[in-house]
Amino acid sequence: MEKPLISIVTPIFNTELYLEDCLNSVLSQTYQNWEMILIDDCSTDSSVSIVEQFSKEDSRFKLLRNSENKGSGITRNSGIDFAKGKYLCFLDSDDRWKPNKLETQVNFMLDNDYSFSFGSYEFIDEKNNLIKRPKIVTEEPIDYEFLLKKTEIFTSTVMLDLDKIGKFMMPPHRRKQDYGLWLKILKSGVKAYGIKEPIAQYRLRKGSATSNKLSLITKHVLFLKETQKFSLFKSVYYTGYWAINGFIKYYT
Repeated sequence: MEKPLISIVTPIFNTELYLEDCLNSVLSQTYQNWEMILIDDCSTDSSVSIVEQFSKEDSRFKLLRNSENKGSGITRNSGIDFAKGKYLCFLDSDDRWKPNKLETQVNFMLDNDYSFSFGSYEFIDEKNNLIKRPKIVTEEPIDYEFLLKKTEIFTSTVMLDLDKIGKFMMPPHRRKQDYGLWLKILKSGVKAYGIKEPIAQYRLRKGSATSNKLSLITKHVLFLKETQKFSLFKSVYYTGYWAINGFIKYYT
């Protein structure tokens, strides 16, 4: 019996330095029935040329292009809409996967009848060196309340069973849109389950959107008010948990 198709959604914006590494990590997967939907958000470097070369050699790489810069939330939604697989994954263009990522995760989902999973991951720097200790995720099922207090789910490790939960879209924000999607899915009653084995590598880059957590606290409060319709007090309450756990995650 043919293995189910996995759709991988990757937004691209000026990541030529890391893109080949990202794409090669998908090519190296032990699980081979996948399509990778790469959506360029008006890059000005050679990112598009890199994807075009990969797609010429392997039709599983599919390039979409935005007519104007729309940000990663709307860009990812284009990929979600285009996806044809039973399973949906996300891989940011500067991250990469371990070779057994897809196979390990599909088996985990099938064996346990899960519809939403994610995994542990390692940290790498701009030169692919391992840094810090790996983030080993909880084995506790994650629900909506849990995720409000702790952003345990790393986007490049997520797998969703679209046959079970359908297609959810990300909020049209330029930041935290992935977090908004997880909250939306969990709020519907679905739970997420973690794989303790590291299955991906998260690249920490200087000047990246997540490199300075303190500058994002106010934005996190506003994000919760806008997307979850919380009061200011409730937004500040959950942001406090988020900030403390974020500090532990990135700086210890």
